[in-house]
Amino acid sequence: MSILTLFIIIPVLTVIGILLTKTHMQVKWVSVVGMSLQLLSAIALILLYLAERRAGNLAEVLFVQDNVWYETLNIHFYLGVDGVSVAMIGLTALVVFAGIFASWDIVDLPREFFTSLILLASGVFGFFISLDLFTMFLFYELAVIPMYLLIGIWGSGPRHYSAMKLTLMLMGGSALILLGIIGIYFNSAPGGGQLTFDLIKISKQAIPIDVQLFLFPFLFVGFGVLGALFPFHTWSPDGHASAPTAVSMLHAGVLMKLGGYGCYRVAVFLLPEAAHELGWIFLILATIGVIYGAFGAVWQKDLKYINAYSSVSHCALVLFAILMFNQTAMNGAIMQMISHGIMTALFFALIGMIYGRTHTRYINEMGGLMKVMPFLAVAYVIAGLASLGLPGFSGFVAEMTIFVGAFQNVDTFHRVATIIAASSIVVTAVYVLRVVGILLLGKIKNEHFEMITDAKWYDKMSVVALIFGITLIGMAPLWLSDMITGGLGPIMHKLLAAVPVLN
Repeated sequence: MSILTLFIIIPVLTVIGILLTKTHMQVKWVSVVGMSLQLLSAIALILLYLAERRAGNLAEVLFVQDNVWYETLNIHFYLGVDGVSVAMIGLTALVVFAGIFASWDIVDLPREFFTSLILLASGVFGFFISLDLFTMFLFYELAVIPMYLLIGIWGSGPRHYSAMKLTLMLMGGSALILLGIIGIYFNSAPGGGQLTFDLIKISKQAIPIDVQLFLFPFLFVGFGVLGALFPFHTWSPDGHASAPTAVSMLHAGVLMKLGGYGCYRVAVFLLPEAAHELGWIFLILATIGVIYGAFGAVWQKDLKYINAYSSVSHCALVLFAILMFNQTAMNGAIMQMISHGIMTALFFALIGMIYGRTHTRYINEMGGLMKVMPFLAVAYVIAGLASLGLPGFSGFVAEMTIFVGAFQNVDTFHRVATIIAASSIVVTAVYVLRVVGILLLGKIKNEHFEMITDAKWYDKMSVVALIFGITLIGMAPLWLSDMITGGLGPIMHKLLAAVPVLN
């Protein structure tokens, strides 16, 4: 048993502890203790991983645990991490920890709510640490399914419609992923031998190019649905808008990252020749998504929809960077997943706190909130500045790395796509500054807002933890960048080796 098993055991024990509680307050404190242990485990994993690398351990994956699950089909409970998956685990642990405090005011069925939330988190952790495709898909489904209950029961507005739309579209994506995984499984031993779901072993096989071309769209679109790939993104704004605060935080901050991670880890890594051949099609879709999401945010009046369309743009930028197929851009893609995950979780936490006090999400009905809740207002400004890429925050580091890497491709097609995508920075600045100006500055439009109270202690716990993450990466990004770069080695080797094969 390796340290990675803790990321499955701790959520399970936390859920058992929640089911044994008798009061609402006990439910909350058991959740806090469990997710605090999870966050500490994630920090320990990051430090251990960095220590192993400094000691010269160059293994492709570390902290491996491999147990046979179903010998007939060669399915293993196979766990291991590289620098990319360690970074994603750290993101997940931080967002879940903050989400527990952001949900402190939940009064309807708190036991069931926190159980569902932590089960969702356990699926995300399992997905990021799995190296067996079957096990990875199993955890992927565990992460997606609780969303229906969390939105349908605890959501707001047209929550049943939003929950059903989200579930059906993500299940459609899951069906495509399953077909792609089965296709890879039956082509995992082209030279003969035992078929396997082992991601590392499959990556060392030469899957025929015609098989790759057939399977790549299944996997990239399947994961791309969750990663807000245009035009399969339409579930996302409705799902964000109807979800309760912590669910929106996990939804945009963590769950959508499963899509980008799956495109990177499975589709591109295992099918590199097909990625080169078909990547231009999905690059066009990703570029459209970057611009479409940014302009969509400009026209929205609802705070949650503004952030939802912003998330579509930022997540499309992740896919855009992955499809540039060079190490700098891919490093930026992973950093963008981390940065956006923390930043958008902060946005949704603040929106939930503002809505809980004003009982409206429409920006035209608000104004002057800086005067009555300065802590939340300053935190919202920090989130906005991080979103538009101000130096000193994580957004600047991630986006700069992406666009520098994208410009390394000297052909006209990639340069034009980069210029179009980079223009989204200006549009982002427009809607961020517009919202900050209307929401926080000027006169208070509603006399009832004069009685609003500022953040409570549990609100501050959530907000401060996320702001710390944004500023840590923004001010000292090299440790994260180096960790990610170490994990990118095998995929870059595969992509470079694929070019001569195609030629």
